[in-house]
Amino acid sequence: MKARVLIADDASFMRQMIREIIEPEGYEVVGEATNGMEAVELYLKLQPDLVTMDIVMPKRSGIEAVRGILAEDPLAQVVMCSALGQETLVMEALHAGAKNFIVKPFKPDAVLSTLDRLLEKEDMAGE
Repeated sequence: MKARVLIADDASFMRQMIREIIEPEGYEVVGEATNGMEAVELYLKLQPDLVTMDIVMPKRSGIEAVRGILAEDPLAQVVMCSALGQETLVMEALHAGAKNFIVKPFKPDAVLSTLDRLLEKEDMAGE
């Protein structure tokens, strides 16, 4: 098994899309969050290896959620998901501590290579 993943997105079809891309590749989806507050709560409860985080969500934005998660776990691996045209938000998320980003609409190869690269870095750091 590759990694345990928490998917945070307020759109259920987007969560489903990520799930359908990553599960056949051996990733285990351990939880789904529908807003930023839930994303932080589920991260702390489930301790996933990786989080895919939508930038624009209700209750707490993805950027605020990244800050919340990293405040509890500075080594958290968070990948932002953004639509084209959200470059300034992506930059803000990366400054907040997100490790990378993937662009909607999702291209399966791009999603998988981004997640695989992050996990490889984490493996190297742990050795």
